[in-house]
Amino acid sequence: MSKRAVLEVIALDVEDAVAAQAGGADRLELVTEMAADGLTPAPATVAGIRAAVDIDLRVMLRLTDGFAAGAAGDLERLVRVASELRDAGADQFVLGFLDADGGVDLAAVERVACALDGCAWTFHRAIDRAADREALRKQLADLPGLDTYLTAGAAGGVDEGLPTLLAEAGRRGEPGYGQTVLVGGGLRLEHVRPLRTAGIDAFHIGGAARPAGWAGPVSEEAVREWRRVLDGE
Repeated sequence: MSKRAVLEVIALDVEDAVAAQAGGADRLELVTEMAADGLTPAPATVAGIRAAVDIDLRVMLRLTDGFAAGAAGDLERLVRVASELRDAGADQFVLGFLDADGGVDLAAVERVACALDGCAWTFHRAIDRAADREALRKQLADLPGLDTYLTAGAAGGVDEGLPTLLAEAGRRGEPGYGQTVLVGGGLRLEHVRPLRTAGIDAFHIGGAARPAGWAGPVSEEAVREWRRVLDGE
């Protein structure tokens, strides 16, 4: 548990980003429309946040609600948007598409990932809706740029998925398990100790950083409390 844990915070705008960095966040996930579980923000928003903070940013690539590739919006449009976001200063991304049977839509993921030209990216919580998590991991194992899975271990959140997260942490180094596990989705402070004990060292918060809910901004002090707990203080 000596390695500093990564703390990623969802940011919707510059105010969120500045508060999250001040509270000790290492990275931001940039989205809009949390009622749709997070969609792609405008390039102008990304540019404004990039100018306001100096920590890493990961930008969501999803144009419509849902985890199916069809719900991701037209793929060629998404590729164009990704190019616009890169022009705005984005160099890390978040994406992930499933097919109608709950398997990874490999063609869609490959199309977008290849357009990112080596940029680092996270496969998001679509993994928690997948019919077979292990098969998904093995299919994606060698895709360029994929270095992280954002997961709660189950669609219902960390309370439900904790056993899966702990089991997968124990498979680190196996084929398909080389990427960082970034835990998020109903994550609470009391989950941190067992996850850190298992060797998990990356954590993602959204609502937990907003005492007033999604209608309010990120709280610097709320982020600071997570930083203290992750640092074992």
